[in-house]
Amino acid sequence: MSKIRIIVNPSAGQGHAVKLVPQVEKTLSELRVDHSVVYTERVMHAAELAMQAAGEGYDIVAAMGGDGTANEVLNGLMAYRKKHGKTAALAVIGAGRGNDFAYGAGLPSSLEEDCRLLQQGKRRSIDIGSVTVDDAKEARCFGNGIGMGFDTVVGFEAAKMKHLTGFPAYLVAALKTLFFYFTPPTVRIKLDDDEFTQPALMVSVMNGQRMGGGFYMAPDGKNDDGLLDYCIVGYPSKLRILALMLKFMKGTQAAEKEVRTGRTRRIEITALEGSLPAHGDGETLCEEGKSIVAEIIPAALDVIVP
Repeated sequence: MSKIRIIVNPSAGQGHAVKLVPQVEKTLSELRVDHSVVYTERVMHAAELAMQAAGEGYDIVAAMGGDGTANEVLNGLMAYRKKHGKTAALAVIGAGRGNDFAYGAGLPSSLEEDCRLLQQGKRRSIDIGSVTVDDAKEARCFGNGIGMGFDTVVGFEAAKMKHLTGFPAYLVAALKTLFFYFTPPTVRIKLDDDEFTQPALMVSVMNGQRMGGGFYMAPDGKNDDGLLDYCIVGYPSKLRILALMLKFMKGTQAAEKEVRTGRTRRIEITALEGSLPAHGDGETLCEEGKSIVAEIIPAALDVIVP
């Protein structure tokens, strides 16, 4: 039987996650799943706890929270893999705002089903993204995607909301950002086999499919194909942005003239004019970056799946 460590972010979902712990523990006990629970106390503590759990021989490390919690646990497991060549499998017990990583990995959306997956222990290897900002010595990993520009500022605004969570918070934040957003930067983008320069309202680099709980940046994205999906939006008018937002909610934006999509193993985005606010899996990477490089690491991590 697998030995499981559950890492809980007490602040995930505005405190909702910690309230669900008794329910999860009761369900796991009924399923006779060997587990222990620890709580995070600060930013990136989940990464430290994940590394510790892998070092102590836990087979599965479960992130209980939202995308930020999953990202930290993922980074801890990947850091352990870098040092030791192997690591524990990642599981997710969704209890956050967006849970986009879980969606892209094909994971269920109920606590009971998440607990049953821990009992069953079925694994699938997925790709993991690696991102470096400016001259940072260490790259940060991401499981779902990174965003630069408009969607990043939307995330910043959504995080400030106290009475809305999930997709409604991102939608309201998007409308607010639309009327206060700075002039998009001019960027140079280098891909595996192409290079171009253009103004960019938004650049999304995806390993998963959606961001913000309902914006499908890469509706056909796959996290096991060894490639990153990119989506670049030029500089349309505000009214046109509203129309494009509806397209992103349906995942039908690829055919629009302002949108460029494709796949690549590596992408480098450099701000020639302006700067790049950026996030990875919803976690702030930088507020005014100048150069961002993302690469894919194929089949890097096992995830507990249906």
